[in-house]
Amino acid sequence: MGLFILRRLGVMLLTALCLTFIVFWLTNLAPNLEKLAKTQGNARMSDEAVVTWLENRGYSQPLPVKYGQWLGVLPGYVIEGRDGQVRARCAGPGVDVADAATFCGVLQGEWGRSTVFKDDVGAIVATRLGLTGKLMFWVMMVMVPGALILGVLAGMREGSRTDRTLSTVSIVSTATPEYVSGVVFISVFATATFGMQWFKGTATSAMENATFENFFLPVITIALYGMGYIARMTRASMTEVMTAQYIRTARLKGVSFPNIVLKHAMRNALIAPFTVIMLQFPWLLNGVVIVETLFNYKGFGWVLVQAAGNNDIELLLGVSIVSVFVVLVTQLISDIGYVFLNPRIRIS
Repeated sequence: MGLFILRRLGVMLLTALCLTFIVFWLTNLAPNLEKLAKTQGNARMSDEAVVTWLENRGYSQPLPVKYGQWLGVLPGYVIEGRDGQVRARCAGPGVDVADAATFCGVLQGEWGRSTVFKDDVGAIVATRLGLTGKLMFWVMMVMVPGALILGVLAGMREGSRTDRTLSTVSIVSTATPEYVSGVVFISVFATATFGMQWFKGTATSAMENATFENFFLPVITIALYGMGYIARMTRASMTEVMTAQYIRTARLKGVSFPNIVLKHAMRNALIAPFTVIMLQFPWLLNGVVIVETLFNYKGFGWVLVQAAGNNDIELLLGVSIVSVFVVLVTQLISDIGYVFLNPRIRIS
């Protein structure tokens, strides 16, 4: 197991470097840098002025050098610009160039400064990630148990009326996008016409104080969309397990149906859904963009939209670090959990 984890960590590190390099390359393409210069400088800057602005701030360096500086494995630039001013990558606000550190990148905890929010990228990402984490927690608390119950009930007796009904519900929930169900929920539950005072709160207020009335609608909007997919996977897995030879043997021995489901079929039936559940975390982290925008909940998805819409390169890179990290960690947990749930994999 230890060797397996070490190998997976090595693959994760290499994957993280490749993915972050691709994102870094895309965000540092010439059109993006030109837009950044005109946004931070003057919208009517000439081409020559744009080149000068970029050179003075280290953006004209070779891509591998800039990437190494961003990671913190290469010394940050110190450039004397054409305007006579000396600038250093590691000289933040209020820090003299002579007192600046040599290395200042991701590895040193320096994620740069947002050009939109005028604040440290690490602090912004941490705050917004915490808000989305709170939303993700309640979504998982609703989505996972509900999906597993639906899937197990549907898969216990394949082809029954319960199976057909729950399978239909699962398909409908998965086929309904969040922006459709969200608008419907707002129209039905959050309007004064229906008199539903339970949902008079707003998701914006949930950022400070999450209550049932201001957090239920965004939570249920996301949960319903993911619930159907997990339920269908659970149902398919449960159906396959219930037809296995050891289940038939247990029935012939007179074991009661509830005991067969709970003690014999459940564990094996949850192997496939476990992987699917772990994959919901990356989806929730970046897939809540629509819901957070719809309900004006300023979490991780909202800040991603702001960074992309305003060409905030440093913030986009910070968001990409978190996204890559979450995807890789959940994959590792999924692989380890799969080994523990499936004895045949562990023995081999």
